Amino acid sequence: MSKILNYINGEFTPPLKNEWIDNVNPSEGRVYGQIANSTVEDIEKAYQAAKAAFSSWSATTIEERSRILLKIADLIEAHLDRLAEAESMDNGKPLSLAKSVDIPRASANFRFFGNAITQFSSDAHESVGLNTLNFTLRQPIGVVGCISPWNLPLYLFSWKVAPAIAAGNTVVAKPSEVTPMTAFLLGEILTEAGLPKGVLNIVHGTGPSAGQAIIEHPNIKAISFTGGTQTGEHIARTAAPMFKKLSLELGGKNPNIIFADCNYAQMLKTTVRSSFANQGQICLCGSRIFVEKPLYAKFKTDFIAEVQKLKVGHPMEEVNLGAVVSEAHRDKIESYIQLAQEEGGTILTGGKRVTVKGYENGYYLEPTVIEVPDAQCRVNQEEIFGPVVTLMPFETEEEVMAYANGVKYGLSATLWTSNLDRTLRLSKQLETGIVWVNTWLNRDLRTPFGGVKASGVGREGGFEALRFFTEAKNVCIKYE
Repeated sequence: MSKILNYINGEFTPPLKNEWIDNVNPSEGRVYGQIANSTVEDIEKAYQAAKAAFSSWSATTIEERSRILLKIADLIEAHLDRLAEAESMDNGKPLSLAKSVDIPRASANFRFFGNAITQFSSDAHESVGLNTLNFTLRQPIGVVGCISPWNLPLYLFSWKVAPAIAAGNTVVAKPSEVTPMTAFLLGEILTEAGLPKGVLNIVHGTGPSAGQAIIEHPNIKAISFTGGTQTGEHIARTAAPMFKKLSLELGGKNPNIIFADCNYAQMLKTTVRSSFANQGQICLCGSRIFVEKPLYAKFKTDFIAEVQKLKVGHPMEEVNLGAVVSEAHRDKIESYIQLAQEEGGTILTGGKRVTVKGYENGYYLEPTVIEVPDAQCRVNQEEIFGPVVTLMPFETEEEVMAYANGVKYGLSATLWTSNLDRTLRLSKQLETGIVWVNTWLNRDLRTPFGGVKASGVGREGGFEALRFFTEAKNVCIKYE
């Protein structure tokens, strides 16, 4: 039974109260380790380490910070197999996905921000005639808090901590207690890369205990959080009165809008992926599919056929879908499948558990497609976050825009059409932070990432992240 320890001040340490949480392998339904169940005392210990490290780290040259981040990126690449296996075991996702997406992206995050910090510049403005020069300093905030989710564990953990330390901050970070393994292993890489002690402190535990201690700490000056909308609301209520900077990347109920003039073959292939990648446990998955009526019958037939080809099985094998992340999450997904039928929906394929030989206790579900009669039904309005998509036809642009925007979320949308005028027109109308046209999950790390409405506050990615993790200070000089 492995034990996942906290990484504080460059050292692995047990929780101060010696309390532990079981770590479950979702593909086998068994406990295979224990996780530090940290409390406010552990967060304070991490904060003190970060506070002590801040003055020297913030004064470190940009070149030195860049060198260390690039070294971390190299080491993640060097440990690809080990990290991917740990991610697959911890999360239930196919090993092939962890090897091709999760771990390479974690390396890319450190590499991107290691390079980006060398190009991050400030503004200067000369007021001719007034003999004044204004220039803007971008200074690190201090000690910041980063809290990441379970669906893309190292991918999203690195997406937060890399820009935070690149900008000169020190960090108290909490990965999800559901999938803590790769963040734990990252501690070894940080030490090998030569990151100074206390710059990045990784504390494990539950949201109500460790997470709450981070967000309410009076001297942790900014919070970057990715997770559920309800938790984001709680963080905002706690942190906003303390005037902390907040970046909240929350839930999504993303529309996938398909017009009859699309590139059909490319659309069909991508829609299968955008529906069920990572067992549908990506906040950007297109969980509501709207198809123009002339194409609807053909799409429904072809889509169901392609979905039925997807193989569900143990993530270490050659499969398309592994296990969902936990027993409780499987039960939640199943409750929505039942609700859909109560609301008049028709299950076109899937909807049942999958028994995998030798791993009968794992949390496996069939990829599920549900035809719904009403865009306002709960399964079309609420985030399910699993291998479940809904399907509806539409006739006009106005109708589908009402469907697409008629939810409380606004993270991303996917639009399939060959009509340029329609592309520009609808991209402006969609109430989302991201619009993909004839593609999905195509990410340039320089671009801003985030949502509107209940999908969050603020933007991550590129210089947006570096701006979040710094404070702007204007200096005005009058000269003779």
